[in-house]
Amino acid sequence: NRFWGAPIPVWKSDDPRYPRIDVYGTLDELERDFGVRPTDLHRPAVDALTRPNPDDPTGASTMRRVDDVLDCWFESGSMPYAQLHYPMENRERFESHFPADFIVEYVSQTRGWFYTLHVLSTALFDCPAFTSCIAHGILQGHDGRKMSKRLGNYPEANEVFATYGADAMRWFLLSSAVLRGQDQMVDHKGFSDAVRQVINPIWNAWYFLTLYANTDRIRGRWRTDATGVLDRYVLAKTSALVDQVTTRMDADDLPGACAAIGGFLDALTNWYIRRSRDRFWKPVGDDPETDGDKRDAYDTLATVLRVLCQVAAPLLPLVTEAVYRGLTGERSVHLTDWPGRDALPADPALVADMDLVRDVASAAHSVRKANDRRARLPLASLTVAARDARRLEPFVGLIADEVNVQDVRLTEDVDEAGELILAVDPSVVGPRLGADTQKVLAAARQGNWSRVSDDEVEAAGVTLAPNEFAVRLKPRDEVSSRSLPRNDGVVTLDLEVTPALARLGLARDLIRTVQMARRDAGLHVADHIQLVLDLDREAGDAVGSHRRYLMEQTLADDLELAPLGRSGFDYEARYDVGRSRSVGIGLSRVD
Repeated sequence: NRFWGAPIPVWKSDDPRYPRIDVYGTLDELERDFGVRPTDLHRPAVDALTRPNPDDPTGASTMRRVDDVLDCWFESGSMPYAQLHYPMENRERFESHFPADFIVEYVSQTRGWFYTLHVLSTALFDCPAFTSCIAHGILQGHDGRKMSKRLGNYPEANEVFATYGADAMRWFLLSSAVLRGQDQMVDHKGFSDAVRQVINPIWNAWYFLTLYANTDRIRGRWRTDATGVLDRYVLAKTSALVDQVTTRMDADDLPGACAAIGGFLDALTNWYIRRSRDRFWKPVGDDPETDGDKRDAYDTLATVLRVLCQVAAPLLPLVTEAVYRGLTGERSVHLTDWPGRDALPADPALVADMDLVRDVASAAHSVRKANDRRARLPLASLTVAARDARRLEPFVGLIADEVNVQDVRLTEDVDEAGELILAVDPSVVGPRLGADTQKVLAAARQGNWSRVSDDEVEAAGVTLAPNEFAVRLKPRDEVSSRSLPRNDGVVTLDLEVTPALARLGLARDLIRTVQMARRDAGLHVADHIQLVLDLDREAGDAVGSHRRYLMEQTLADDLELAPLGRSGFDYEARYDVGRSRSVGIGLSRVD
């Protein structure tokens, strides 16, 4: 009975002795009965349309519009028909496009728009109004309350665009729990995380390729036939990414698609590119094998970036456009076909094996960090205890290089390295088991439990469901060991540091420091240098033991150990090397 709204098109006799109700569906019908064609269908203009009641022989009663207006949800539910003025116009277009493929609104519309759409569609056509739908949660401001213009409790949009970019906002929203119907707080951290974890890795991968490609005057080509294990892995990993994102997008699972891309970026940047740096670094020469491997690296990275841009384009439209156009010279990534599931060679076995290698490396790095063994310090050995440890035999060299150990040992004796621990969730089992809960918890602590199936265990005579427990592999030595994800095995690191290992580690620290000095001096990655180092005795011994290695890694044609202060060097500075040690570095570019 509000004043504003779409008036209900019903006229009723004002005299109950002569009842009559007329319902109108078109302007033609109104013009027929009232003699005028209205141009304004809102109150009060439409209320002025009256006529004598045809059923009243006295001619005293009048047909007047009922006072009520349609509820706004009725109007929103009429959207599919009203937007096309169906059935008066666009009949063919409507019938070829209804029901809708997809709609989106927040969860409260379950009883609002979603409901009235279905009510009207069912009444009119006996079918749903849409075939798929995303119901998102509520966006909250930094104070935990619903975002509100009145409260101003959220970052201003133009400020976000200027600071982080539109892609950052888009990714934050599409990847968040809000698209799974949950509430989501909006703050600057979400946008900065999108830049740091997703946008920057994509851009840095593109920058890395162009940096070395421009130096070597090589343009990466579309190729899927590289034979190196890292190349085959990243191509197969990209093939799996296409499959994962396609499946998620087909199911309207945008956070799932974002998660797949985020996981892939870690494999691309923190594994493939980092493990392949030396291949890009090697100069182009007369060695066909070296040059071929370098060519494979360029082509593989270019191919992977091309496909990555295509699958990420709907989620990151701006950064993928910039990278794709620079990479291919084509007009737009958004005008390309979606990559097929067979665009790249699939190799699930290689992907699974290499992902296990990455898990081993991650566990070893965790042990290093916990025990203050820096990454450039070589250690004697790493032991992997897993029931299928033989899978790792082709990759022991890769593991040794990544983890910086001199020996990798594989064993299938998992029981010696760790034990399975049952953790029962009392908050879940308590309501079901009552007084028996404590018996089950005690049995789990004492190790008195057994597996019933892959998804169930038994403790104290009670069978537990999958949501009531977790089984994890606990290393017997938690100082030098870590368990692998999915309880695949245990990784153990030999933490003893011998004098020889310490010297090699110090040499590698010096290499990194010289690389920093090269960057600060504005040198190109391919520039050769003359180098002087001002060192303490211990660092000097490290250089003496690994002089050739240090020169090769820093592109030093000449290396001298001497105090700084000599004239003639293009750049001189002192750098911290860690552990209260500093080094003086002087260098000049060799023309």
